Amino acid sequence: MQKTTLPIPEDYTEFFYWVKERTEIFWNKSNYSTNTEGYSCPEWAKGAKWIGMTDEQIDSIEAKHNITFMPEHRAFLRILHTVDRKEVIEYEEEGEIKTHQRSFFYNWMEDDDEIVSTLSWPYRTILEDVLPSQGVWLKSWDVRPLCIKEKERIFADWYAKAPKLLPISSHRFLVSEVDLSDRPVLSVYGSDTIVYGWDFRLYLLNEITDHLDLYIPVFDEEDQCYYSEYRNELKDVFQLARLKLPDRDIPYWKELILYWSSGWSSFGLTPPNDNGESVRSIMPTIVSEEQEAIQKTFRAFE
Repeated sequence: MQKTTLPIPEDYTEFFYWVKERTEIFWNKSNYSTNTEGYSCPEWAKGAKWIGMTDEQIDSIEAKHNITFMPEHRAFLRILHTVDRKEVIEYEEEGEIKTHQRSFFYNWMEDDDEIVSTLSWPYRTILEDVLPSQGVWLKSWDVRPLCIKEKERIFADWYAKAPKLLPISSHRFLVSEVDLSDRPVLSVYGSDTIVYGWDFRLYLLNEITDHLDLYIPVFDEEDQCYYSEYRNELKDVFQLARLKLPDRDIPYWKELILYWSSGWSSFGLTPPNDNGESVRSIMPTIVSEEQEAIQKTFRAFE
């Protein structure tokens, strides 16, 4: 049985300090001897500490990149920002296991080249999906032109009007629009874009659940193995968020998110032609008569 714990803070400042305390405790405690007690942190994160920014540093970054951080993003950068070591990513290349080190969250003081590239990632990668003759084309764009330059003009005009996206980690971006009461975090992989958290709080709870020690191992007697289950305090937060999904909207971006079947669950919806299988192909949901419904393929993240 889970022990009773205090609710996860809703106020952003309180929440970010809660994240800081909980993660640093988790990163600094001894390894568990068995998985019935909990999970140990990955080797690279042991002893990690968050590195916050000053308001002056945040202001200089805004001026440097001609961007504006939303209040919750500024609070995140002040209190958390990034950690004092790199996350180790393993990948296979030509049959050989290799490693790559990256900031746990973007270090705005050091990761300049990566941040500059990532700031343009949504535009570049979505445009790559738009330009082909049978590529992505939203209904609001009207008739698809044959001319590539005209396609890019229409897309560029749409992108300029859409709420701006500011990078947080990897291909996760905060929708930075002052007129939105809830600013979601999007996961952008070209046109295959989904909501990864309907606000910064939900995003972090989803992104670093294991580092926050919010999973518990539960033993399955039938299969004789452990599986992970959210702690009660996290279940409550996610359940409340799900109840609000039918009323959610994101100007401009919602239409793109619903273009692919992968994005429909972001709004609590079931995509057309869903057969109920647990593993589903990422397929376009609105296809013109002359267009073939092609399954989405992925490019490597740069």
